[in-house]
Amino acid sequence: MNLKDSVVVIRRVTKVVKGGKNFAFSAMVVVGDGEGQVGFGQGKALEVPSAIKKAVAVAKKNMIKIPLIDGTIPHEVNERSGAGQVLLKPAPEGTGVIAGGAVRSVVEAAGIRDIVTKSLGSDNKINIVKATFKALEALHDPTEYARARGRDLTKERA
Repeated sequence: MNLKDSVVVIRRVTKVVKGGKNFAFSAMVVVGDGEGQVGFGQGKALEVPSAIKKAVAVAKKNMIKIPLIDGTIPHEVNERSGAGQVLLKPAPEGTGVIAGGAVRSVVEAAGIRDIVTKSLGSDNKINIVKATFKALEALHDPTEYARARGRDLTKERA
C-alpha cells in the first residue's frame, strides 16, 4: 500500500510543573492512498519529527474506506465535531477540489478529484478534520442499498 501523509497542524503545548514549564509538540497528520482509503492521527512528543512519526502510526491504524463514484462522493453530507461543521457536496467531473486547508488535505489524501466543501463554525483545524472524517464515514454506497432492496442501478440510470 502506497500511503501519502500530510501534516495538518503542529502546535507547541506547555505543561506547567513545579520547576517551571515543560514544552512539547503535538501534531495532526492525515494519511491516504489516493484510492478511497484515508486516516488521521494525533501524536505528541518533545520534538516535532517524533510527534509526526507517532501521528502517522496512529493514522495508519485508523484508516477508513470511503465509497467513490467517478472521482467524487455519492451524495451530500453535513457533519460536525465540537464547534467545527463541514458540508461536503459531490461535484461534476472537471470541477476539482474546492476546499479549505484542513478539509483539502483530507479530501486529497482520500483521492477525491471533484468535490465542493464548506467549513462552517469554528476554524479549529483539528475539529474540522474530525468533522470531515465523520462526514466521510456517513457516506453510503448506493449500490449496496440498491442490492439490499433488490434493485439494479445500472438499469434505472439508463
